[in-house]
Amino acid sequence: MTDSQSAFDEFFMKQALEQATLAKELGEVPVGAVLVRDNQVIAQGFNQPIALQDPSAHAEIQVLRQAGKLLKNYRLMDCTLYVTLEPCAMCAGAIIHARLPRVVFATQDPKTGACGSVVNLFENKQLNHHTDYIGGVLADESSQLLKSFFQERRRQVV
Repeated sequence: MTDSQSAFDEFFMKQALEQATLAKELGEVPVGAVLVRDNQVIAQGFNQPIALQDPSAHAEIQVLRQAGKLLKNYRLMDCTLYVTLEPCAMCAGAIIHARLPRVVFATQDPKTGACGSVVNLFENKQLNHHTDYIGGVLADESSQLLKSFFQERRRQVV
């Protein structure tokens, strides 16, 4: 990866982290995402399963839906998705169906991650589309946001 690509990845991941912070403020698990085309954000969102009473309202799905409507196409072949947490199987499946060429995520998800932590759908040779991905971009920031959210949750339960 070039230095300029790395700088772009950090720049857009910071915007995804801003979206994750919005989710946290609303009591949602703090995961945010932005979708970029030609170095411009075309969609952004965050987790909203609680507010929308919709188990599929993950940040990635929110962003894919917005972009599809904006671009009038469910195939997003010239876009990059930045997300603060490794996509789950549902989101990875939607990413594959959208034909996204690239995903950049911050922190791994050892419980449901589908980019190598639990399974790796992007490298499944039987599928007809393969998405390139990179993890670890601003991982510490994302991990800390998630940890603080769940620590606060646990304190509220006690």
